[in-house]
Amino acid sequence: MSDSLVQGPIAQLPTRHGLFNIVIFRDENALDHALIFKGKIDDGEAVLTRIHSECLTGDAFGSLRCDCGPQLDLALDEINKKGRGALLYMRQEGRGIGLFNKIRAYELQDNGLDTVDANIKLGFPSDGRKYNLCALMLQKMGVKKVILMTNNPLKIDEISSYGIEVVDRVPLEIGRNKYNEDYLNTKEKRMGHMLHHQD
Repeated sequence: MSDSLVQGPIAQLPTRHGLFNIVIFRDENALDHALIFKGKIDDGEAVLTRIHSECLTGDAFGSLRCDCGPQLDLALDEINKKGRGALLYMRQEGRGIGLFNKIRAYELQDNGLDTVDANIKLGFPSDGRKYNLCALMLQKMGVKKVILMTNNPLKIDEISSYGIEVVDRVPLEIGRNKYNEDYLNTKEKRMGHMLHHQD
């Protein structure tokens, strides 16, 4: 795994979820990724960790088409409650296709395609995210073992393949509404997400 990240300074980040620290990593494409953490995470013990891909519509605008915004809030709440943990905020909008193409995919979904077929129709994989940078960010912060907050088995396999030991998984399920039900069904049935605790 090539060292293609530039690590920036660490600063405090007071939020509505609690007080955290934030460090920015810049990749070779000049994209800035954030690692938000609380407590001592380089002590060799497994760290409660969330890998969260950027979702402007869900995280900032509160879209109900996905579960991203509530997942982000819940993950930060859980890290704050535990007093120790890390959240990686990765610039991988729309499962790696970018905001412009994500809205193109939304338009196709409005006309009957599911989220997987919409991406494929646009010429993209169903999930084009990469996790090597996530592993590198964690390693640079001294994290070797994680308890991963995820419903996505691909994240577990990918992060493990880059040398981060996943010792346990914590579900991060929000629940269904009339806008995200088809989206969540597709994630479960076609992408293998573990959504067994949904209401």
